Amino acid sequence: MKLVRYSVRGSAPRLGALAGDRIRCLGETYHRYLADRGVVRAGELAHALFPSSTRAFLRAGAAAEDALRGMDEAVRAGRLEWVTHPASEAHLHAPLDDPEKFICIGLNYLDHAQETGSPIPKEPPLFAKFPNAIVDATAPIVRPRGCEKLDYEVELGFVVGRPTRDVPVAQALDHVWGYVLVNDVSARDFQMATSQWMAGKACDTFAPMGPWIADRAEIPDPHALELRSWVNGTKLQDGRSKNLIFDVPHLVAYLSAKLTLLPGDLVITGTPAGVGFTRKPPVLLKGGDRVRMEITGLGTLDNPVVEA
Repeated sequence: MKLVRYSVRGSAPRLGALAGDRIRCLGETYHRYLADRGVVRAGELAHALFPSSTRAFLRAGAAAEDALRGMDEAVRAGRLEWVTHPASEAHLHAPLDDPEKFICIGLNYLDHAQETGSPIPKEPPLFAKFPNAIVDATAPIVRPRGCEKLDYEVELGFVVGRPTRDVPVAQALDHVWGYVLVNDVSARDFQMATSQWMAGKACDTFAPMGPWIADRAEIPDPHALELRSWVNGTKLQDGRSKNLIFDVPHLVAYLSAKLTLLPGDLVITGTPAGVGFTRKPPVLLKGGDRVRMEITGLGTLDNPVVEA
């Protein structure tokens, strides 16, 4: 399933599943499913399991998964039809706008560590972003006042699907719900001002995301993906997730040994080589630029850059 948050004609965001050129409305379909079975509180229950928040949906856990399975079986049996909207008429919002934790991994590709002149990390370097940074797949990236070194980083993100604590590597992928494309926008001058990176990472609009979260059925191997980025039509990054220094199972095990991960938590896993500040001459973003990114199976980001 490709999980989206979408709106139609100015409606409030709702959860859907992208299927070809149409979006299946999960809440409205489940409302009909329950109503057809004589459930009096059908609308209330449908909203509880399929709210506008992806985090809340994932935290419904087995109840939401059972609801999805029941709808799918009813549709296959001819007892129900999906309520759908044309994707061309919908606006796709960031598919996860309210993670409780937004954890970022630095220097996680050998070629990127080398291009920055950094030693290969012995453990995953960690920093954080916050929901204020998240914008949708086509929204503007705002260059903050005082920033002279704005940069781009195409990254594979994974979304936690189950409560996760002290999980061994062999079981780690069972705790991942799905995968998402994120641009880890970075103000390098803010980032390098001190030994801590977060000042250059957590600014507003610094995490364009989407357009969907693909579940594990859509992405059976997160280490067989291609990551690419373009600025103003010129390809600048062309990497492979097989080259992660610390792969997804390692990161799940490493993080869960230190803190409890919960459904809807987001981890982005680092960027391959080709970022702007290491190029000669540097390629730094400014108002009027356009940044496009894609990862196999995860769609495309296409964001203009504007000045604050």
